Amino acid sequence: MDLLVDMNLTPRWVPCLVAAGHTAQHWSSIGQPTASDHEIMAYARDHKLIVLTNDLDYPQILAHTHDSAPSVILVRGEPLVPEARGPALLKALEICKDDLSQGAIVSLDLSDRPRARVLPL
Repeated sequence: MDLLVDMNLTPRWVPCLVAAGHTAQHWSSIGQPTASDHEIMAYARDHKLIVLTNDLDYPQILAHTHDSAPSVILVRGEPLVPEARGPALLKALEICKDDLSQGAIVSLDLSDRPRARVLPL
């Protein structure tokens, strides 16, 4: 999968995802750190990327716009680092692969059980 890691998550997510066979880039390597959530969403949609974030604004934007892309993975609960949450995220990517490819919001809380909502909301 092709992922865009949001500014509110550490860039250490990129090597974790790449090592598992995904393509990933951190927003700081491609865009302005002050970019709005709408700008980041538009970039992800235009480049067919899945947004990995901890920001509740992304699902809210999708709910208000009724867009079916980009897919968003919302990681909740501390710690938000790949060393602690990486295995659960990689498992969620596999479990929710079909939903994410069609357009979905996948939330992953501390239970490590992903929940997917297909877009549009």
